[in-house]
Amino acid sequence: MAAFARLLEHLLWPACKKQEVEEEEEGRRSHHGPRSLLDAPRCVQRPHGGAAASCGLRFGASAVQGWRAHMEDAHCAWLELPGLPPGWAFFAVLDGHGGARAALFGARHLPGHVLEALGPSPGEPEGVRGALRRAFLSADARLRALWPRGEPGGTTAVALLVSPRFLYLAHCGDSRAMLSRAGAVAFSTEDHRPLRPRERERIHNAGGTIRRRRLEGSLAVSRALGDFAYKEAPGRPPELQLVSAEPEVTALARQAEDEFLLLASDGVWDAMSGAALAGLVASRLRLGLAPELLCAQLLDTCLCKGSLDNMTCILVCFPGAPRPCEEVIRKELALDTALGHRVAALCSSAQEPPSLNTVFWTLASEDIPDLPPGGGLHCNSTKPQDTKGRAQLGPESPLAPTETLPWTWRPDSYCPLRTLCPARASKELRKKTPLPQLHRPAEGRQPEGGTPECLFPLLLLPSHTKSYGEIPPI
Repeated sequence: MAAFARLLEHLLWPACKKQEVEEEEEGRRSHHGPRSLLDAPRCVQRPHGGAAASCGLRFGASAVQGWRAHMEDAHCAWLELPGLPPGWAFFAVLDGHGGARAALFGARHLPGHVLEALGPSPGEPEGVRGALRRAFLSADARLRALWPRGEPGGTTAVALLVSPRFLYLAHCGDSRAMLSRAGAVAFSTEDHRPLRPRERERIHNAGGTIRRRRLEGSLAVSRALGDFAYKEAPGRPPELQLVSAEPEVTALARQAEDEFLLLASDGVWDAMSGAALAGLVASRLRLGLAPELLCAQLLDTCLCKGSLDNMTCILVCFPGAPRPCEEVIRKELALDTALGHRVAALCSSAQEPPSLNTVFWTLASEDIPDLPPGGGLHCNSTKPQDTKGRAQLGPESPLAPTETLPWTWRPDSYCPLRTLCPARASKELRKKTPLPQLHRPAEGRQPEGGTPECLFPLLLLPSHTKSYGEIPPI
């Protein structure tokens, strides 16, 4: 797939360089405008991951701002939980609305509230389920004490707590989790929408209304941290307000057939179904793709499929996850070669160099075997399709955009996927620059403990720290 993408870049770049520069300048100008959508998506990603050898867990995570004018997602990952034995881990994705403040607060503080509620010896499974409920409600109460009065904003949340025996899923709102077991979707959370019977009953009992499928005609979710304007019903506890911060908690007994669990904000689920995501993730794992780079490719694919929202995903792989398969890799190489030949034929037969849209939709209309399940041809696009009618063209992949931070992850190919390069580096430099070890602390990080560091876009990497430390204020 990567070779096919590079061939598209090489063939299409001379004809569209001027157009790309104009579109990039339009995108920059739009960041300062009042609109909620940009003229061009911001595609920079900072995938990261880690592993806990003692319990066989691996995880990868990534986030992308996309078409939104502001990044309002946040997430956190803890491979070890202080005070608990090995084998316990915590992951969460938070999708803010009305600003990023509530999501960032949740990513920074929710793990601490979970640890406090669990205590040193939590009882499984009911004791842990109750602790997660208390943790969400206490985090919401703390956020309320710090929240400027009268200001809007809140965040949905989905969290995974891993123990040696159980998987605990707690969620509020429309960020989802999905478990793949024995090659099929075994469990998926259900969004908290105002029209769900239980949610509708609580809203009506609290004196609220539902209009246009939204709470008070405005809010699309019925559970969230924050949104305190909807938590003012007198005489009612927090869990019975119009908007509740009480999570829905599920305990799943772990099995040897457990493969992976995906946590993602709603921008991902808007573009792909659970079954499609499960198929895509499994197929990329069989290619030997590292979880963090798989997350980056998954978000790239959702952009190409038309998602307009911020997107964040965390992929947690268990010991039973699909392993690299030589036959799958061979088919991928054959597909890469066949697509390359087809693109070359399309370009050589045209009087003028075709646009990326023309090439893409021509290929999409053809019967091409062995395309990635779920992702299809969108997995091969070098730039997300412009849902406003333009193709985003140019030599830079979404993992190395023009508007970039100094360094960004970029796979030069899916095998062995081990390069770290500057955004505008040549292919020779990308091939020669090795990845640092994932467990090494980033430059400037305290390697022996301290406060988790916040990286763009609101990525928290406390799994690199050895002590809990003090969580920074909101």
